[in-house]
Amino acid sequence: MEDLIQLENMIKVTLNRIRPYIRSHGGDVEFVRFEDGFVYIQMTGACDGCAFADVTIEEGIEELLMDEIPGVLGVLLV
Repeated sequence: MEDLIQLENMIKVTLNRIRPYIRSHGGDVEFVRFEDGFVYIQMTGACDGCAFADVTIEEGIEELLMDEIPGVLGVLLV
């Protein structure tokens, strides 16, 4: 359980690093949960329903999390 809490904190810290970029486009990203290797997020603001949200997730958020946090297998939008 403590390991899960540590992983979730690492995920949140990493998301905070990319958050200014996302906010500069009028959106935001929110951590929902980490389960079975996948980070579940919600895109809000201008990013919610944006045609480029998938690109932001796959080429930005997912790449960063998978590179920096062991055990992250991918990012899924909820």
